[in-house]
Amino acid sequence: MLYQYEVLSQTYPQRIISLAPSITEELYSLGIENRIIGVTTYCKKPVQAQKVGTVIEVNIEKVISLQPDLVLATFLTNPKAKEKLKNLGIKVITFPSAKNFREICEQFLELGKIVGREKKAEEIVCRAKKTVSSVKQKVKELPKPKVLVQVGAKPLWVAPEDSFVNDLIESAGGINIVVDSKTGLYSREEVLKQNPDVIIITTMGIVGKEEKKIWQKYKTISAVKNNRIYIVDSDRFCSPTPVSFVDTLEEMVKILHPHI
Repeated sequence: MLYQYEVLSQTYPQRIISLAPSITEELYSLGIENRIIGVTTYCKKPVQAQKVGTVIEVNIEKVISLQPDLVLATFLTNPKAKEKLKNLGIKVITFPSAKNFREICEQFLELGKIVGREKKAEEIVCRAKKTVSSVKQKVKELPKPKVLVQVGAKPLWVAPEDSFVNDLIESAGGINIVVDSKTGLYSREEVLKQNPDVIIITTMGIVGKEEKKIWQKYKTISAVKNNRIYIVDSDRFCSPTPVSFVDTLEEMVKILHPHI
């Protein structure tokens, strides 16, 4: 039986290049990290994998030299690079940007099929859905704080309605103050008008600390008056997988409802 599985597994890609941290994390959760031969400079693991570029730009020569049988890309990956790789006979599959938890799960299940880990993917999604459902039930009757999630600075970028972060906010029992923004580009003046109860900054390092100081100058904002400005790990908020969505949701609940 084991021999049969080993033979069948050879029909699935064995040399994979991931062009997104979220995809790399998903391959790990499916237990096939040993098949990853190339990643982006933003992927923290696997350490032994070759760096083949950023999330946007790809080193074509490097990719070719690694002889992959599958390249997993996103909508951010340079379209010309993807087309060139395809013309060279390399299989490239592009995953669109997931706009909510449902799409995150759907794409993960599709990835599971592609790499021969469909059952494992289904198990992970099932657990994630149960947890999300449980969290929603827990916060259902709680007061809903108004929330701003900042994902970029200079100019100010926020998480609009058409984003999985909005799904995170609502699932955690909050109200996204910028649901009317279609692009994510916003103004501090508009934030003042909306008066959020909580400000979450996903920018890491010095930039995040600088942004917190800037917000603290706006003394009339409820989040400032009540000292409810938080800096969080941008990797978890910006690289969604079924597992990371659940982890981030639980973190969001603690931020929005610190007394439960």
